[in-house]
Amino acid sequence: MGALEPLDQAIVRELAADGRCSFTDLAERVGLSVSAVHQRVRRLEQRGVIQGYTAKLDGEQIGLPLTALISLTPNDPAAPDDYPQRLEHISEIESCYSVAGDESYVLLVRVASPLALEDLLRRIRESAKVSTRTTVVLSTPFEGRSPTL
Repeated sequence: MGALEPLDQAIVRELAADGRCSFTDLAERVGLSVSAVHQRVRRLEQRGVIQGYTAKLDGEQIGLPLTALISLTPNDPAAPDDYPQRLEHISEIESCYSVAGDESYVLLVRVASPLALEDLLRRIRESAKVSTRTTVVLSTPFEGRSPTL
């Protein structure tokens, strides 16, 4: 699949900035009719360019103020690489990234407290049979930015 054409880029850029933008506002911003915008958005969704729409939550206000990055290293390098499947049942894991380097995966997690992080680390180690290295996030100057199109 090649690069997006300019009108689709404009639509994606607008929706990345405001996923709740109405088709009427979106049409006005990109200079198309409402029906043309609706058709293009539906096609972008079907192609998987737009993968969904979510609400961005404030960890502090929902009781999960502690964010951490947990790097995973297999205890047995010959073991099957099925760590994501072993960990998908753990709801505190927000994202799982396969990475190059010494570690195999990096997890983004959100928990209520240092005690909850300690318990989570134990569950991750037991479920996946890995060693972990944890980096606690002190503050988040920015996150979740959309790629520049």
